[in-house]
Amino acid sequence: QAQLVESGGGLVQAGGSLRLSCAATGRTINSYAMGWFRQAPGKEREFVAGITYTGVNTNYADSVKGRFTISRDNAKNTVYQQMSSLKPEDTAVYYCAMGGRYRSAVPTVSGDFGSWGQGTQVTVSS
Repeated sequence: QAQLVESGGGLVQAGGSLRLSCAATGRTINSYAMGWFRQAPGKEREFVAGITYTGVNTNYADSVKGRFTISRDNAKNTVYQQMSSLKPEDTAVYYCAMGGRYRSAVPTVSGDFGSWGQGTQVTVSS
């Protein structure tokens, strides 16, 4: 079982940027799809972004397309999410997750992800 640790969250003004990192230990990520989810208070956890094990294919929720970018550095066993033009509605706890192996398509459903991090809080002030 992989252990995933997110970092990079914080408080930022609307229009600002943050970069989240997800460092994996206990398992190399290079054959696994990876994803980011978020959960706002009183809401269900939702898919934000995902990337295949090759890094070639990515997928984003409509609400973040054009503003968020997911990437991976397999040599560092780390996944990133660059977030720009942040909005107050982006406020949530962001979770990193590890998906299936050697999949050509990006998983977007939480049930397709096995290991999860503890989350990092992102707060966007207006």
